[in-house]
Amino acid sequence: MEQFKAFWASMPDFQDAAVHLLVTLLILVIGWMISNMLGRLVRRLADHSARIDPTVIPILRSVTVWTVRTVVLLAVLARLGVQTASLVAMLGASALAIGLALQGTLQNFAAGIMLLLLRPVRAGEFVSVEGKGLGTVDEIGLFMTRLVQADGIHLLLPNSLVWGNPIVNYSRNSTRRLDMMVGVRQGDDLDAALATLQGLADRHADVLKDPAPQVMVMEYRDSAVMLNIRLWTLSDKYWDVRFDLQRQAPQVLRDAGLRSPIPLREVRTIDESTAPRAAANGG
Repeated sequence: MEQFKAFWASMPDFQDAAVHLLVTLLILVIGWMISNMLGRLVRRLADHSARIDPTVIPILRSVTVWTVRTVVLLAVLARLGVQTASLVAMLGASALAIGLALQGTLQNFAAGIMLLLLRPVRAGEFVSVEGKGLGTVDEIGLFMTRLVQADGIHLLLPNSLVWGNPIVNYSRNSTRRLDMMVGVRQGDDLDAALATLQGLADRHADVLKDPAPQVMVMEYRDSAVMLNIRLWTLSDKYWDVRFDLQRQAPQVLRDAGLRSPIPLREVRTIDESTAPRAAANGG
């Protein structure tokens, strides 16, 4: 032990180097611990926030953790005598080159971040991306958005296409208006048809009372008068109500003595034997 103490005392440079290395290791360990603590703190705060989508929480945590770790690593390298300025410049140039090479991929990544932060669409919502497709949102990833179409086929869209095109969200509001056209034959009692369809809409269990349902004459066609049933229902009941009314409307009209419209054509016959005589007499 005495020999080790004498050796230690005889090498002041070694002492300084050992202390310097120990402080550097402490900075690395403590910085790593702080990054993990901040990552857990960000996750905890995001979990308790209703405005942050759960999909974006791992991204926020990773960005926080690796930002702190990058600063810690630069500090460690600086204590070890590495010229961090040149290292940072080299990393910046590399990032620029990678960014140019992956321009399309980075556009999808940036669009994915915007979709996750601003949330114009959410998982489980039925949406239409104008000109690209429509379906129920199954997953919003960092690069791709997956929609499940009505026939069960999965549609994968790059995030830049979703973010860069108009989005029609059919599920965001809790209620939705339904307009359905029903034809009545020309000459039938319009008041009776209006009252019959109004009663059908009023009695339906899934039709909202406020706003109240309406039935109105919309247009006249060759052989039919078109009536419009306008009502409000819950968004998740929309298609059930539509299909049910399409089934019941013709039946209740028939029960009320009203006829379904059919194309009508007026056919006239001309007696060819009398046609020249009528023409000669100016008829």
